[in-house]
Amino acid sequence: MLILKVVSRLLDYPTAELFSAADEIVDVVNQSDELSLTNRAELVDFIRQLTARDLYDAQESYDLLFDRGRALSLLLFEHVHGESRDRGQAMVDLMNVYKSNGFEVDSSQLPDYIPLYLEFLSEQSPEFIQEWLGDISHILTMLSERLIDRKCYYNVLLDSLIEVSGVEVDRAEIAEAISKEERDDTVAAIDKEWEDKEIRFDDPVGGQCSSAGMQNSQKSLDPNTVHQVPIKWHDADAAEVAGL
Repeated sequence: MLILKVVSRLLDYPTAELFSAADEIVDVVNQSDELSLTNRAELVDFIRQLTARDLYDAQESYDLLFDRGRALSLLLFEHVHGESRDRGQAMVDLMNVYKSNGFEVDSSQLPDYIPLYLEFLSEQSPEFIQEWLGDISHILTMLSERLIDRKCYYNVLLDSLIEVSGVEVDRAEIAEAISKEERDDTVAAIDKEWEDKEIRFDDPVGGQCSSAGMQNSQKSLDPNTVHQVPIKWHDADAAEVAGL
């Protein structure tokens, strides 16, 4: 599904290659049958606004948006398990699904990074895509509402994914919860987080994860641990992909 590749690129770090391919990307969006006319128009507007900016300014804005604090982390398991040590096994399981399906991942990339997840899904069947996007639809909605709350147009990308998933989410309930959150990307919030961290030297290797605020994983992906944001991991589907 080509539209997922487009959203994957747009949700990733802005590059000169992305900016130079703006017209081609717009053509793909306009030809996408998976999106409504309204969503297509909003996505095209997003592309035009993004690529009209100075590249370095766009990159700085991206860093400030997605790499400060955890609320807008593009790592799926960040929103599922916080700092649980189960994250590692979930990462391994997801990586195995990728590999069993012939999808190679660069060693520097984390498997739960949303643009990478979308790249993988783009090569799957429509049914598979809808199911796996549906599983994270509440997370996508939560991210979208946080972006809307910050008056950031990146929410259009998440809204496109929600539409492709075909899942109807109670946005009003999620938006209300988001409106009561305290920002975690302010200087004061970041300083407080560092002050609150306890340094331990007896913590087993792998007990903590870093990189853009990545955190954890899979108590068999219990939906109840996700700030009321359900996510399911289909063991049966994974086995099917693996040819078992």
